[in-house]
Amino acid sequence: MELDISQTFQTFNDNLKIEKDKVDKIRYRYNRMTRQLNEDFWNLESDIRNSLYVGSYGRDTDIVTSDVDWLFILPYSIKQQYDRYLYNGQSSLLQAIKTSIEKTYSKTYLKADGQVIQIPFEDNINFELVPCFENTDGSFMHPDTNNGGSWKKTDPRPEIKAVNDRNKSTNGNMKALSRMIRAWKYEWDVSIGGLLIDTLVYKFLENYEYRDKSTVYYDWISRDFFKYLSEQNPIQEYWYALGSNQYAYRKGPFEYKAKRCYNISIEAIDNQKSASVESKKKWREIYGTKFPL
Repeated sequence: MELDISQTFQTFNDNLKIEKDKVDKIRYRYNRMTRQLNEDFWNLESDIRNSLYVGSYGRDTDIVTSDVDWLFILPYSIKQQYDRYLYNGQSSLLQAIKTSIEKTYSKTYLKADGQVIQIPFEDNINFELVPCFENTDGSFMHPDTNNGGSWKKTDPRPEIKAVNDRNKSTNGNMKALSRMIRAWKYEWDVSIGGLLIDTLVYKFLENYEYRDKSTVYYDWISRDFFKYLSEQNPIQEYWYALGSNQYAYRKGPFEYKAKRCYNISIEAIDNQKSASVESKKKWREIYGTKFPL
């Protein structure tokens, strides 16, 4: 039975990984837009330099890829240029980036929050581009057009490194559990963001006794993480994000749904002893149809 549940969870994790053809499409579009931006702002021919995947896709914990977040790093002299504007140079900067992107893909529009440029595609892969300037400490300043314009700080590189380091020290369980919890999020319509998921998985695995075990333990790991989630402080508004210590904000309540799935996971584990199919149905109730029967 241990071998069966191990193989089932392995298949489930394989099902959650983004398909190669989608990854290839993302890379092609990303490289094409990067080349244009480098030509316009750096006078440089390169389809990789000055660009960085960030967000769940950049941390390699995404499973759906409806949005691909990325940064494009601009010369610091351009920030000085737009800082000289009397009003909202940040908005003018976003418009300049948008004009450059439109040379490759015309269906762009500024997102309402004024911090990103959205590039939507008909196959529902949407890029969210944040133009930015690199600080001496490796963090970035990016434009915010709200309230007359300002600069905001973001620091994704330590977050990416923290995920990769913990994934290595936990036998791949950091990314696997983060992806499984995203499947739960979508199946149960849980109000929780990707950065908070990765942060809580990171914290959970830090001293967890089965943190580096194989897929044989994924039933117990699932059960114990749902218990951990259900025991978070329901009035806590933010957590310190893995790696960067930036705020990872709560979007809404998730503790009750986590508690329900903790209870379902106990039933699933109990059923493994006698009825494998019934057990898998319970896991599918938690994780959705990508969990194999």
